[in-house]
Amino acid sequence: MTRSTGLRAFAVAGALALALTACSSSDSGTSEEPSETRAAGSTDALVIGTLLPQTGSLAFLGPPEIAGVNLAVEEINEAGGVLGNDVTVEHADSSDADHAEVATQSVTDLLGKGVQVIIGAASSSVTRNVVDDITNAEVVQISPANTATDLSGRDPFYFRTAPSDLMQGAALGNLILGDGHTNVGALVFNEDYGTSLRDVLKATVEDAGGSFVYGNAGEEFDPTEQNYSTIVSNALAAKPDALAIIAFEQTKLIVPELKAQGFDTSKLYFVDGNLSDYSADLEPGTLTGVQGTLPGAFPDDAFQTRLKEVDPELKDFSYAAESYDATILAALAAVKGGGTDGKTIQANLAAVSGANGGTEVSTFEEGVEALEAGDEITYKAVSGAGPFNDDNDPSSAFIGIYKYGEDNKYTWIKAEFGEL
Repeated sequence: MTRSTGLRAFAVAGALALALTACSSSDSGTSEEPSETRAAGSTDALVIGTLLPQTGSLAFLGPPEIAGVNLAVEEINEAGGVLGNDVTVEHADSSDADHAEVATQSVTDLLGKGVQVIIGAASSSVTRNVVDDITNAEVVQISPANTATDLSGRDPFYFRTAPSDLMQGAALGNLILGDGHTNVGALVFNEDYGTSLRDVLKATVEDAGGSFVYGNAGEEFDPTEQNYSTIVSNALAAKPDALAIIAFEQTKLIVPELKAQGFDTSKLYFVDGNLSDYSADLEPGTLTGVQGTLPGAFPDDAFQTRLKEVDPELKDFSYAAESYDATILAALAAVKGGGTDGKTIQANLAAVSGANGGTEVSTFEEGVEALEAGDEITYKAVSGAGPFNDDNDPSSAFIGIYKYGEDNKYTWIKAEFGEL
């Protein structure tokens, strides 16, 4: 794996972290006492729920995330389960922010089934809609893909294994600047994920002396928009020499319009929300040279093979590692604390992630052996994420850089490493 120190890439992120975390903490929720909770130290079988997209604009992320959870559960059970019992998983659809009622009902169903941990949601906006319902029940929520900056420190029972947009936004900005572009624009949808990532991208570009010529506050587009002719012409009128598209499935409509209006699509940049296989959606060669960013280390061949044994149809691996890590960490936290209830898992998650240092382990089985020997452990995440910090975010992470070929499929180029 090609790595860089990422010092320049994340200098802006480090500076922004203080201000943005302070802003988000002022309205952070705290868990209230639920009317009914499991007894502390419960050794009931661990039931993990997933709240991941099976429908909606992020449905392409569902298969790899679900496969990551299923693979982890399979390996946990092969190693003897948690506290002598097999782990079971209950899958539920999160859909997207435009269908908020789906996630709300799914959370109700999962809580009714007695889950102690929920892996999800993928969308930061979906999480905002349901996080209080989950955490107030003292159920642990671990998102494998939430990146919005204001979710840092949201609740003691809320964690994420993906880094905040402070890292991805800075990496994206420096990727664009490093390619020699100084007049940068963005086509960004008016959704929390989009504006959060845009803000960090804009700050990175401007702090380096570049100009952010389009995509500023008030220039976002409606996520439900179907005709992008005027939106694209307005963006191109600002004469950007590079454009970031910060959107989901809207990308399938935006790119052809950009091409039709004469923009060189090799100067486009994607993000995690739209870095996908477009071989069946766009004319060959449309995306040749397009680059994009995706949090997490690139999954090696061995991990991909294991995922495909769980889901042979899997073609995309976005956030599979983060979902796998979330599940392994939850199980190790239960083992360390001697209980499968949410309070015990919450109290031990940071420790098993390596916040206290300890013996490095890379599998659930190794972690159990070390814990039973009385050791503190540091779980070596497949995603490359570091231990949880005080805001329950990864303290360090990789941001992958990808590039599209003639077939409109993306390949991994390198990874940038950053710390907060």
